[in-house]
Amino acid sequence: MREKLFNVEGKYAALIVLYVLLIQGDGCFANNVISFSEGKENLINSIIVSGDTVDFNQNMDTLVLKEAQFEYLEINFIPKRKEKIQLYRFRLEGVDSVLSNWSYKNSVTYSRIPTGSYNFIIESEDDSQSLIILVTNNYNRYLISSIVLLFIILFSIFLLKLRLSQSVSKKMHSWRKDSIAPIIEKYIKKKEPEQENSQTLTHRASVKYEKATVLFADIQGFTKIVEHMNPETLIDELDRFFVHFDEVAEKYKIEKIKTIGDAYMCAGGLPEKNRTNPIEVVLAAIEMQRFMQETGEDAQRSGKDFWELRIGIHTGALISGVIGRKKLSFDIWGDTVNIASRMESSGVAGKINVSGVTYQLIKDFFECEYRGKMPIKYKGETDMYFVKGIKPKLSIDGQGKVPNDDFLTKLQWIRYNDLEDAVFGQMRQELASSLKYHNISHTMDVCTQVEVFGRAEGLNSKELLLLKTAALFHDTGYMVNPHRHEQQSVRIAKEMLPHFSYSIAEIEAIAQLILVTESDVEPKILMEKIIKDADLDYLGRADFIPLSEKLWEELCNYNGKISQKEWNKKQYAFISRHVYYTETARKLRQVNKEMQLKKIEELLK
Repeated sequence: MREKLFNVEGKYAALIVLYVLLIQGDGCFANNVISFSEGKENLINSIIVSGDTVDFNQNMDTLVLKEAQFEYLEINFIPKRKEKIQLYRFRLEGVDSVLSNWSYKNSVTYSRIPTGSYNFIIESEDDSQSLIILVTNNYNRYLISSIVLLFIILFSIFLLKLRLSQSVSKKMHSWRKDSIAPIIEKYIKKKEPEQENSQTLTHRASVKYEKATVLFADIQGFTKIVEHMNPETLIDELDRFFVHFDEVAEKYKIEKIKTIGDAYMCAGGLPEKNRTNPIEVVLAAIEMQRFMQETGEDAQRSGKDFWELRIGIHTGALISGVIGRKKLSFDIWGDTVNIASRMESSGVAGKINVSGVTYQLIKDFFECEYRGKMPIKYKGETDMYFVKGIKPKLSIDGQGKVPNDDFLTKLQWIRYNDLEDAVFGQMRQELASSLKYHNISHTMDVCTQVEVFGRAEGLNSKELLLLKTAALFHDTGYMVNPHRHEQQSVRIAKEMLPHFSYSIAEIEAIAQLILVTESDVEPKILMEKIIKDADLDYLGRADFIPLSEKLWEELCNYNGKISQKEWNKKQYAFISRHVYYTETARKLRQVNKEMQLKKIEELLK
């Protein structure tokens, strides 16, 4: 034990020595540090920090900056040989992954750089120079050092107590693991949903929804069944039905509201608003009815009582909220709820009765039968329809029971509109104002063009959906980091798309399409060629010049200032090498692109 304590004390004595060195050292907490090296070949002419020129000596070797005191750092170069134009390439290690390409650019600008140590390297055809850049915070070094020491002392005491009680702790842990832990785990798993539900309800505010779909389901003749059925059997049967309904509701992301006796109530389109809730609620209703029918057929073969279900559905506006003080309850109110209840009470056992409003929203997906009008108090009359099943061409084997791939793709196109709203909303909040070209307008253009090119190239509906989704996400990475933003775009897509019911295979295909928009990647399949052409569609458009100027301004903000002439040279070289990959893009943009090339050529003369 004495040896263990000695080892602990020895370790923390070393940490205290480190603390003393920390106080004495100036590297991490210096306010201004400039060191020089004699006789070094210099390529840096001047350094500007947030508009102010730094006192610069040609032998400067190290530059220290306070993180909170600068917005940008501009480094200007001078040619070593005055008789000719000098070529440069450079890199800020820790920010740039590789050296830049050789160019005539004579300056580079970096926006806010995180705290840390960086090495700036500049090379010409003949010479090279490096400059160490230290970005520090503004905290008092003695205050920080004192805090570090206090933490070390407290941690030492904690670790010492932990070691002294280690043997007893092991025994106690072993005993608890063997006996109590499994029981506690089961108890927590059983009670946790109720606790979470209670906390969730407490924080739920009242919300108005303009478009939600309410489903009422009621067991036909339940009162008569109760009179002669064993109570335990009755509850077991009822529980079995409602548990299955809960599973169906969860499958289609429908919110269960409550059960009242033999009635079951749920609603789609809340708490997360979406456009697809009428279709999803009707799909859930079809599954519920199919389950009840199969159960009834089994009961008939066994000579038992069978239960039939009436379902009513209506779509409209409603309000949701929490009522109660001790026993909280989440509920919904409004005419939509009342009309859905009337649809159920006016229905027929074994059928799904929907209102005229819901019918208009689902008629492209389901076969429906008109059954007349029903008067609604203060609302006049409303049409009613029986849902017979899914349209044969949209169902597996044309049976109208289970949706096929065409159905799911058609539904996913509606979900895409919700996804588009979510992505554009996030981009409006997160994209930097300095992104003059890679903004929402550019993303909208690419989304439009992939659909135009895709339809012209003969893609089917599923391929168009994946392509347009990839176009929607291809520049979202700029919200995180403009450098290698495609990788960040893939990460964002993989986070968001599962919430909009995209499959794993679909998400992987979308990720590959995003990555092909990188400048150095060659497209292979048709979908990759289409998104590549759509991303650079501006090269052959009539508004090429204003878009090119926005791109130039953006690059100056992120990669350093370059002259208009140098930018025109880069544009000319890029457009000269560029090729459109699809026949459609060549027909629509090639001629105009060649005209833009001639305009730039004139500017360079």
